[in-house]
Amino acid sequence: MEVAYRELTLGIAALFNDPVTGRGGLPALDRLLHLGQYALGVPGMALSELHDSGGAGRVIAATGSADWALGRPVQPEVVTAVLRAGPTTYRVELDAIDDAASDQMVSLGSRWILLHRIDLDGRTPAMLGAFMPDDRPADPDQLAVMALLGATVGRLYSERAGLPVQHAGDDLADRELFIAVTSHELRTPVTVIKGYADTLRDHWSQLDEKARREAARVIGQRSDELARLVDRLLAASTDTAVGTLSPGPFDLVEALRHAAANLPADLRRRFRLELPERLPLAYGDRATIPNVLTELATNADKYSAREQTVVLTAGDDRRTVFFQVLDRGIGIAPEQVHQVFERFWQADSGDGRRYGGAGLGLYLVRKTIERQNGWVSLRPRDGGGTVAEVRLPRGDVKRDARASGEA
Repeated sequence: MEVAYRELTLGIAALFNDPVTGRGGLPALDRLLHLGQYALGVPGMALSELHDSGGAGRVIAATGSADWALGRPVQPEVVTAVLRAGPTTYRVELDAIDDAASDQMVSLGSRWILLHRIDLDGRTPAMLGAFMPDDRPADPDQLAVMALLGATVGRLYSERAGLPVQHAGDDLADRELFIAVTSHELRTPVTVIKGYADTLRDHWSQLDEKARREAARVIGQRSDELARLVDRLLAASTDTAVGTLSPGPFDLVEALRHAAANLPADLRRRFRLELPERLPLAYGDRATIPNVLTELATNADKYSAREQTVVLTAGDDRRTVFFQVLDRGIGIAPEQVHQVFERFWQADSGDGRRYGGAGLGLYLVRKTIERQNGWVSLRPRDGGGTVAEVRLPRGDVKRDARASGEA
């Protein structure tokens, strides 16, 4: 462990001298967790950021066997169960977390969690967890590694170096931004519709049949876009956000094939399906899959060159069924992978104005999926581009849990 600890120390020093990770934020956390995983010799690590109020949180960085949990909410009862007074580094049994996460980690070779509580100014902004592969207690070297990792994370938070990554909303600012976004985003389709309608009205006799049909097509297309935008704006302005859900077991592969077949024609042409023949049933609201896929596909399309293909894949593990939308577009900066799920985030960024959009699509996707006990994440794709991943509980596991009285 002496060699690993020395390498960890040098790695942390290099992290702060690197022009990318030296600014902190998610790039620094990701690199720090990789360094810690190697130094500890564990299969995986994760860091959960806690909200200032409500006691809930979210996994914002994960490596190794824990990477499936990236973006997963941490419920208040779990935070209460694992946080305790006393030494900042201590053992947490897997049964202290929710059954789904515990079962998943056991299947991936973990036996318990070595947890480090990040304390700062009388509060706990984050929790760092190492997933231990056997039942042996942590030795002094491993405790020293966790203390060093925890101190480094604490330093990033105390200096506000790109952290926290989740920002509490300001109601007044949200209202003002809502008005600004609404007026801007509604103006474009309304202007186009009015322009083509005026052309048809004023120049009908001068237009041939092809020109009339094209004008009607554009009016119809822009009207659909306008209706969809209004729906999203209304949904995002309410607490319920996505309406009433009807969860139950369903065939995710079949739902994805059907949703992909009904994408707008311009999206369908560049979409390639690489779906398995079958997967275990998912548990959620099948009716939400078309909207979720459309938002993710639209996002991939917006930031990719026209000749590039967008790929839809799916898979499963012990507790979840998931699908991914993969593109080779401009990619996403690691420090932005959580911001993109905030309301209106895109509206005040350079890319938002360059590429358009109200910054509501991914916000509604997260709200929709999390209301089904699932979660969604974005991350850079190896070789360039972005991976958008949606995970839902397995339907067969859900039914087994209810039958045994555990749900």
